[in-house]
This record gives sequence, structure tokens and C-alpha cells, in this order.
Amino acid sequence: MTRSKVINGLKPVLFTLPAMVPFVLFWLAPLLYVLYLSFTEWDFMSPEKTFVGLQNYADLFSNPAFYKALRVTALFCAGSVLPIILLGLGLALLMNRKLKGSALYQVLLFSPWVTPTVAVSIVWSWIYEPEVGLANTVLDFLGLAKIGWLQDPKWALVGVLLVTIWKSVGWAMIFYLVALRNVPSDLLEAGELDGASAAQKFFRITLPLISPTTLFLFVVQLIQALQAYDQINVLTQGGPSGSTRTLLYLYYQSAFESFQIGEASSVAVVLVIICMLLSVFSFGISKRTTHYQ
Repeated sequence: MTRSKVINGLKPVLFTLPAMVPFVLFWLAPLLYVLYLSFTEWDFMSPEKTFVGLQNYADLFSNPAFYKALRVTALFCAGSVLPIILLGLGLALLMNRKLKGSALYQVLLFSPWVTPTVAVSIVWSWIYEPEVGLANTVLDFLGLAKIGWLQDPKWALVGVLLVTIWKSVGWAMIFYLVALRNVPSDLLEAGELDGASAAQKFFRITLPLISPTTLFLFVVQLIQALQAYDQINVLTQGGPSGSTRTLLYLYYQSAFESFQIGEASSVAVVLVIICMLLSVFSFGISKRTTHYQ
């Protein structure tokens, strides 16, 4: 009997072992190693690491560049996540009307998502070219002043955000389109029989029923915004004047340009903590706003 209980107790461990092994090797162990490095001073080449305790964190929190990067990260998250969700929902509502050729439109809108970010960013760098780029050519045709999309600190972040939104909005549209088609038609018909207007049916029936999809997109897009790197590296390299330097790009510059691995690791740890707190906050809010069928 005791042996049987032991075997039954080990079964869950054996079933989860194939998933736990890569989790420990490729996520937990590197995270703990980075946490250890954040308490050291290391130049990435010396065989010795000097333990400095909390000095890296003290230097980080006294560095104005950190707070500027934190502000840019917050602006980048708000300026990309919310438009992607709203535009994705708007496009999904439009495609859900089964317009002629909607399948082709869906493919065209989704195609940027499967295109490598580096390739997309290179194309947009040509579009943003100040003299002969398409963006300023259109502005000039409309009689408007040309913009230094990637050269002006006031516009550089906007330029990166436009690329990010354009690439991801089709992906959000596909998820919303599936969610809209899973809304029970009998609930919509019941609302119509009760005299509900189209707006009332949307806000009181459709929107609550697709809220799990909204939560999923919000969390995933938030994490991707915190991890944004490729488009920033190709388009602006964090400039001009640090106007597009996010926390992740600050980590990259500290680690692979300045070779301050301890300082970079402290940035990485702070970024992971921010990501975890935002995810917990999102799921906490979802308990009151998310409705499951």
C-alpha cells in the first residue's frame, strides 16, 4: 500500500518532467545566474567576478539614464499595446461583416506579423528617409512640413511605434475575429428582441464575452513591448539623445557596448520584476472584468 502511494505520488512529477526540464535549464537557471551576476562586477572577459553586493542597484537607481529609459518604456508600452488592441478589434469587427474579399484583406493585414522584424524595420527606415522617403513625400504632397521621423527626438519614438503597431495589429485582428465568431448568436438575438441597439449589444454582450481574448492580447502585447529590441536597434539604436532607449535596449548597451555585465544584469532583473508585477496586476484586474462563457 505504501509503495503504491509513493508511485501514485510520483506520477504527476513524471508527467511534468518533460516540461520542467527545459523550464529549469533554459529559464530558471539563466534567471538565477543573471540574479547572481547583478551582485558582481564583471567585464565579460575577465575570468574573475568581483562581488559588490547591492552596488549595481544603487548605481542604477541613481542613474538619470535609467529613469529616462523607464519613462520611454512606459510610453512605448502604452503607445503600442492600446492601439494594437483597439485597432485589432476594429478591424475584426469590420472583417466579421463578411465583406467581399475579406479573406484576402485578412492575409494582407496578417502578413506583417510573419515577416521578420528586422526586414520590416529596414523597409520602414527607407520609408522614413528624410529627403526621398515615402512618408515625407506624402507630407510634401499634402503641403505639410517634412518630419525627421528617426532624427528628431520628438518624433523618433512615434516612428518606432508606428512600425510596431503596423506589424502587430493584424495578429490581434485574427484573435478577435475568432472570438467574435464564437459569441453565441442566440444571446445577440435575445438582446435584439429586448430592443437593444447595436451599441448596447456590443458593449453589454459582445465585449464582455470576448474579454478573455482582450486579457490574453493585453498580457502578451505588454510582454512583447517590454522585450522590443529589433525595430529599435535597426531604426534608431536607442537615439536620438536616448529618446527611444527602452530598459531592454539600456541592458543591451550596458552589456554589449560598455561590457558592464553586473550593471546590465541589474537592469535585466528590474525588467523581469516589472514584467511580473504588471502581469499580476493584469490578472488581478481581470477577475472583475473578464467573463468566461
